[in-house]
Amino acid sequence: MQIDKLHKWNLSYSQARDVQTSLAGKVQFTPLKGSPKVVAGIDCAFSKDGQRILAAVVVLRLPDFELVETASAVRKVTFPYIPGLLSFREAPVCIAAVEKLASLPDLFIIDGQGIAHPRRLGLAAHLGLFFDEPTVGCAKSRLTGDFEEPPLEKGAHTLLTAQSETIGAVVRTRSRVKPVFVSVGNKCVLDDAIRIVLTCALKYRLPEPTRLADQAVGKLKLET
Repeated sequence: MQIDKLHKWNLSYSQARDVQTSLAGKVQFTPLKGSPKVVAGIDCAFSKDGQRILAAVVVLRLPDFELVETASAVRKVTFPYIPGLLSFREAPVCIAAVEKLASLPDLFIIDGQGIAHPRRLGLAAHLGLFFDEPTVGCAKSRLTGDFEEPPLEKGAHTLLTAQSETIGAVVRTRSRVKPVFVSVGNKCVLDDAIRIVLTCALKYRLPEPTRLADQAVGKLKLET
């Protein structure tokens, strides 16, 4: 998969913030045209020594969730840990993994935030602009915003808001299990993002593409 380079990664803290502010305005909120048939999940983790970052992408074909392909990448950590700028640590290795794909997914679900971010450019939104494809952020925890706990039944959701702006949804993917935090990454709308996450949440809290990506990156961590 060919990916355009939007900017360099060797940036200062202030430069990275400026890039986020600039790119956030380019996120496209456009409804999906039909249901995606090929969905990819992306997850990343750090090596045991903390010096390298690992990423895995798993591509599945819906509705049977047939495995199409997987890819992974390992990179040295080059950007410090700064809250709100995590995509500058994680996006390069995610891009390196996706560049190895032979297929072109219709949509990416990313273990991270989309626009549910202080500057509206979390990892899923950042990657969505690089890929120029629909992306959905599905995070395990809240980064920013306020919400009410959704009802306990699978499929229930409440809105995640920041200063009266809707930035995502808190979605119950399994009954009586902690919800996930869903937000637009690029080229979709929130209703699409919620629907796709629930469609892909088969038996577990995490949607199947990112659940399998999490397993793949965990295995890679043991081997690295």
